[in-house]
Amino acid sequence: MDRFIAVERALRTATPDALLPSLEEELITQYGAADVTLLMADYATTILQPVTALPYTKEPIPVHGSAPGRAFNWQSPHVEGADGNGPVTVHLPVSVRGDRIGVLSLRLPDWQEGSDTAQELTQIVEVLGHEIIVGERDTDLYLQARRADRLTLAAEMQWQLLPGRSCTRPEYDIGAQLEPAYAIYGDNFDWSTSTHDLTLTVTNGMGEGIDAALLTNLAVNALRNARRAGLSLADQAYLADQALYGQYRGTQYLAALLLRFDLATGATEIVDAGSPKMWLVRRGKVRQVELSAQLPLGMFEDTVYMTEHFRTEPGDRLVFVSDGVYDVTSPSGERYSERALARALTSTRLLPASQVPRAVLQELAGHRGVIDADDDAMVVCLDWRGRPSD
Repeated sequence: MDRFIAVERALRTATPDALLPSLEEELITQYGAADVTLLMADYATTILQPVTALPYTKEPIPVHGSAPGRAFNWQSPHVEGADGNGPVTVHLPVSVRGDRIGVLSLRLPDWQEGSDTAQELTQIVEVLGHEIIVGERDTDLYLQARRADRLTLAAEMQWQLLPGRSCTRPEYDIGAQLEPAYAIYGDNFDWSTSTHDLTLTVTNGMGEGIDAALLTNLAVNALRNARRAGLSLADQAYLADQALYGQYRGTQYLAALLLRFDLATGATEIVDAGSPKMWLVRRGKVRQVELSAQLPLGMFEDTVYMTEHFRTEPGDRLVFVSDGVYDVTSPSGERYSERALARALTSTRLLPASQVPRAVLQELAGHRGVIDADDDAMVVCLDWRGRPSD
């Protein structure tokens, strides 16, 4: 345990840009490690990029079909060379409360599952993940390592709004993805949890580029402001509606789906204010949940919003998609939501929530064919376990 404390202290005291050199030095000293590499998942979650100083010289590693990618996808250590004698290469997933950040790869003299070394290194990468999240306030090093290409300014604004791309609690798992990752416009998602409930919002702003990003920024921050003031779900929608109408006078508006889940009972309040749609996977069957559509936020002055109720059951999977997903047509003219989306949700039912959005978007690309996308796309997946009763 003394060596774990030494590594943890090094991470806690290192400057944000020096986390990796400090970690590498201690892992070599305390654990006999070599070839320590930190890989960050890019915005599209298709590659893992080494964290190095600019200009980058190391090649990215694909998430699918690689040993580090296996650790990243399944969020468990993956070991290469464990069947032979001598050193092994270990890939350890780096995540914070279910938000997948990347992978730490290193060579060790040996690796025994369940050993003190295995347990300590698993805890060390948890500390590393927290330090990266905190460090991103003061350095661009890790954000730059996430980029396989330059973000548009609109995409930069949208990604900075997000709470993360996945989240895990005893009651639920969330996974989400936006596409095209480097040029998104108005789609966005947000979530917040408390002792008693989970609030989830998915939004789809009109327009493109900076105009769409500015609209979404105003809406998301208005919703957060109302939520943090303790307002009801309907009043959150009303406040955001007024903020948007006050700024744009109805010339621009934003579609949104707002949900609040009671963690103890699964009782769910919903405000449907536009185009994002909700699908339910329950006991192996897929269906769209029909909701009472209300006006988008900011379309008219003094719009009054009403909540409707739904019961989320343990084992349910809820999937939320924007019109850039369900309205996409195949070369033959079939909308994705007619049959293909249900097939995609059925075929991905065994995947964890964090992997479902990427898998659905890949299926969407196949459905679209060679036709270029004319809208951004969003998929959010919520796996509900609920809180065990006393």
